[in-house]
Amino acid sequence: MAGRKPTVTDEEILSIFESHKDPFLSTAEVAEELDFSQQGTIKRLQALESEGHLRNKNAGGSLIWWLSSEQ
Repeated sequence: MAGRKPTVTDEEILSIFESHKDPFLSTAEVAEELDFSQQGTIKRLQALESEGHLRNKNAGGSLIWWLSSEQ
């Protein structure tokens, strides 16, 4: 991935989903947990989706994310 060196590992991002009580999280919720901008968070989540770790859906104008059963 081009750009700034990630300060949070993919495993740390995935652990947010694994430890959260809800089965899915919005981009804003993940961004808040990471203390990242929503734009930066979307890029990281999209990368994890392309690797098969996450799935997403547009719900009410917001992207929601959940762990893929393929991981």
